[in-house]
Amino acid sequence: MTMAPIATTEEKLTPLERLEVLCDPDSLNLLRTDVLSRRMGEKARPGDGVLGATGRVDGRPVACFAQDASFAGGSLGEAHADTVVSVLALAQRTRVPVIGFIESAGARMQEGLAALAGYGRIFHHHVALSGEVPQISVICGACAGGGSYAPALTDFVIMTENASMFLTGPGVVAAVTGEDVTAQELGGHRVHDRNGVCHLVAANDLDAALLVRDLLDFLPQNSETPAAIWPVVDPPGDAPDSFVPAEPRKVYDVRDVARSLLDGGRLLEISPRLARNVVCAFGRLEGRSVGIVANQPRYLGGVLDSDASQKAARFVRTCNLFRIPLLVLVDTPGFLPGTKQEKLGVIRHGAKLVHAFSECTVPRVTILMRKAFGGAFIAMNSKELGADFVYAWPSAQLGVMGAMQAVDIIHRRDIAAAEDPEALRVSLAADYAAEHLTPAAASAEGHVDDVIEPGETRERAAAAFAALDSVPPRRRPLGNIPL
Repeated sequence: MTMAPIATTEEKLTPLERLEVLCDPDSLNLLRTDVLSRRMGEKARPGDGVLGATGRVDGRPVACFAQDASFAGGSLGEAHADTVVSVLALAQRTRVPVIGFIESAGARMQEGLAALAGYGRIFHHHVALSGEVPQISVICGACAGGGSYAPALTDFVIMTENASMFLTGPGVVAAVTGEDVTAQELGGHRVHDRNGVCHLVAANDLDAALLVRDLLDFLPQNSETPAAIWPVVDPPGDAPDSFVPAEPRKVYDVRDVARSLLDGGRLLEISPRLARNVVCAFGRLEGRSVGIVANQPRYLGGVLDSDASQKAARFVRTCNLFRIPLLVLVDTPGFLPGTKQEKLGVIRHGAKLVHAFSECTVPRVTILMRKAFGGAFIAMNSKELGADFVYAWPSAQLGVMGAMQAVDIIHRRDIAAAEDPEALRVSLAADYAAEHLTPAAASAEGHVDDVIEPGETRERAAAAFAALDSVPPRRRPLGNIPL
């Protein structure tokens, strides 16, 4: 088809323009337009407020749709639902990714239960596709009611900066609770990129469509085919350990370490504003798409808590569903203690991370960088959870807890009775660390496969993934439903 001129970055794109920016030039083919125009009459738009289409992204077939807020607020009626369902059904039949541009006032009140039933059909198809093909939702404007549930059933949600999504809008909230809020305060990107509903934020419609293309680059067509392997690009050249301070309590940005390992130093971080003490991102290692899960010492010292456990578990499950290998970078003092975390159910949420790694069948490589203590050592893709390779840097400390904390428990009476308690404490801690916390000790006991120099990390991880390429994936019955 002939493409219309694309709007400038300052303008809001039309539904057709959103699909045209997403898809390769001259690859977009609209669906159902003639049938619906005749069925709904001259006053109706094609698709009754939504455009469905097929196209290509970097030559890969995709299915896509875009809601039209200029027609009845983008509200969903029966014919509107028919178009969306037809796109989802086509994606399931052809096993291709599906992308939806969402801008809807929710169910069309004039159609009553027919509109609600339309949402039910859409939800059912999203769930049927879950874990089978990548599903991406782009929130381009106000998105209310059932229109906000459908994106939450997809794998990734992208919001533009002027978008908002909520179950009930500001008017209803004010009428019911007396709370006076704006759409952005109620459900803007600053709300949802912190609570996990939104995974990525784009400045505008154009950037959002391009961001979808970027995200799709790391994902496969479906759960049965691996992501494409691209030509190798050298990393920036910085030594990975040059970013890691020797002092165990000194902070740094683990993303710098990840970039030093990845092709071109490039990564796409998922949910960067949620649980910032753990980093989840996509990158490429020797041309291969990989998922990175890393403790982030820059926030809360890199501890695991309930939010970080949920975020990482969801990302691990997504990578497992779509056959994306996992590179896990570990530097954590443990799980965050305290009454607040226990009330938040850190045991239950921490178990999600353990479960996610344990059920994983994709290749997994763990790098122990500076420290890994307690249950977090196990939860961060330990050998015992099924990691294929676990490597440790020579300076790493691994164990139940840090040396000082350990001797305070084991030798508390001796320390209390000593003439110089602090000197004895330091001496005992050094002895304990040398005997129990070294990577050599962990390697001798089989918890670590090898102790490697930091400069070898990229080479060893890439070799491990290459060696595991022939391992056949095992199908998992669960889709990517939020748990």
